[in-house]
Amino acid sequence: NRADLGPTVGASLSGSRSVPNTTSTPGSVASNYSAALGINAWELDFFGRVRSLSQSALSRYLATEEARKAAQISLIGAVSSTWLSLQANSELLALAERTLATREQSLSLTKLRMDVGVASALDMRQAESLTANAKAATAQQRRLRAQDINALTLLVGQPIPEHLLPAVPSVAVAPPGNDATQSAPVTPIANTLSRFADVHAGLPSEVLLRRPDIRAAEQQLIAANANIGAARAAFFPRVSLTGSYGRLSSEADNLFSSSSSIRAWSFEPQITLPIFDWGRLQGNLRASEASRDIALAQYERAIQTAFSEVANALAGRATLGDQLTALEAQATASREAYRLSELRYRNGIATYLDLLDSQRSLFSVEQALAQLPGTTLVASSGLY
Repeated sequence: NRADLGPTVGASLSGSRSVPNTTSTPGSVASNYSAALGINAWELDFFGRVRSLSQSALSRYLATEEARKAAQISLIGAVSSTWLSLQANSELLALAERTLATREQSLSLTKLRMDVGVASALDMRQAESLTANAKAATAQQRRLRAQDINALTLLVGQPIPEHLLPAVPSVAVAPPGNDATQSAPVTPIANTLSRFADVHAGLPSEVLLRRPDIRAAEQQLIAANANIGAARAAFFPRVSLTGSYGRLSSEADNLFSSSSSIRAWSFEPQITLPIFDWGRLQGNLRASEASRDIALAQYERAIQTAFSEVANALAGRATLGDQLTALEAQATASREAYRLSELRYRNGIATYLDLLDSQRSLFSVEQALAQLPGTTLVASSGLY
């Protein structure tokens, strides 16, 4: 549309040969050749219609460019979140495998105790149930990890090299009879927290204007306003100019010779004024104003969404750290409770039900502890 602000200049060269249908000169051939340089219907933009259309087209292009940036940032965020999910599920798989190994040891110990008449069949069945539960959890985490790898491959568009994927942490399980039967989980994902620089306090909210989705909505609003200007300018007269200048000759060789050719020029100004169109122009103006109102509402919604997302991410960063500290303390207490319950059970002081409760509680706490750092990282990634 910006090209419409200037005149379109074109050159033409033509020639024709014909036999006139006359009786005075039978069989004679008439030749005509012409060369011209002209302007094709240049609209003089007195009322800004063309400028408004040009601004609207430019703003729509800029909105598309900002939408491309938003899609690129979303892709980066999706890759980051998927990788963090893969890392968390890898650690949960290690936890499930360690829990399965521990419960298999407990099952073997219960079998030995039942053989000597110390444990009952009920204890044996409860141990088998817990072992089967750990096997199911292990299979589930393997499936989730494989799905994360597939999702990451789809986002990246090619297979991920094995050395770039987070490995499943290997944790040794203490032999039966050791007080450290259930060791603390290894969580490499927690070390990733230090890689995210903290957001400084007092950062102005105007930084949200850098978001591509807000800038795209802003450009759409500018385009809608420009369309209103074009619709209003359509009520006024449109003035356009058409003209040409060239030479005519009956011989092609002498077309550009001033002595053997004649000059030819034309100048055709035109003015068009709408008088009665059954309300078409008024309807176009109202439609443009309605589109502007829609664009304004979408712009306001984009800003409100940005504030909401940033507020949620900041709230997550502020509270997840306290939750992680509390879970670490709970996990330490649960490990000690499990150790004491196991010692009491082996010495015949506590029942097997007490040991089962401490195992379930410890597994649940360690699962939450393995997931929480990943949740914190996803919140940080979303904030960035």
